[in-house]
Amino acid sequence: MPFPLFYNFAPEKRLNLKEGWDGMWSFVARLVLVGGLLGLIGACAPNSIDTKAPAAAGFGDPRESWVLVDTKKDTLILMRGNQPVKAFSQIALGSSGAGIKAKRGDNKTPVGVFRVGWINDHSRFKTFIGLDYPNIDYAGRALREGKIDALTYDRIRSAWINGYTPPQDTPLGGQIGIHGVGSGNPGIHNAGIDWTSGCVALDNRQIDALRPWIKVGMRVEIR
Repeated sequence: MPFPLFYNFAPEKRLNLKEGWDGMWSFVARLVLVGGLLGLIGACAPNSIDTKAPAAAGFGDPRESWVLVDTKKDTLILMRGNQPVKAFSQIALGSSGAGIKAKRGDNKTPVGVFRVGWINDHSRFKTFIGLDYPNIDYAGRALREGKIDALTYDRIRSAWINGYTPPQDTPLGGQIGIHGVGSGNPGIHNAGIDWTSGCVALDNRQIDALRPWIKVGMRVEIR
């Protein structure tokens, strides 16, 4: 079966040798783009994860800064209360888009309200801002649908209530966050391709500008 992401940016087409060298070079360029994309999409996971790093149990004062990810407008907005402070456009999402994440490996960016659970400033993606996915809402839904058992639900619920990053090894997946491109090919990101495994990606300049505002326990809403 062809690699599904290929169709996001290269319409299906049969190579016709009569099209000449221009057609051949166009085909080669697409192959190079696919190779770069495969290098980026390997995983969204950070190099390391501190699942025991405590996060604030609540979201604190509503006037504090928080992050809004508008998946419809491909924009990440730093908010203070109801007022936007900074906006970062042309973000990248999971290759399956955004919505209710159902399981590990579905490459979907989960919508919902999360907290920053940990921050890795030495990630291969430059900076990785880890979110406390799966949260109680996802765990409750999965329990009702029979995707996880009661013990797994209790593990997620206990961690979330006590301000810790939920277990990242459940069937719901984990290691979801906001990150940069790192040493990857920026051309893939700049082409407007949703290339991540479920994370939200900015370019390296944007992640550097966002980083000073971010702290553990901060509210992040993806919608």
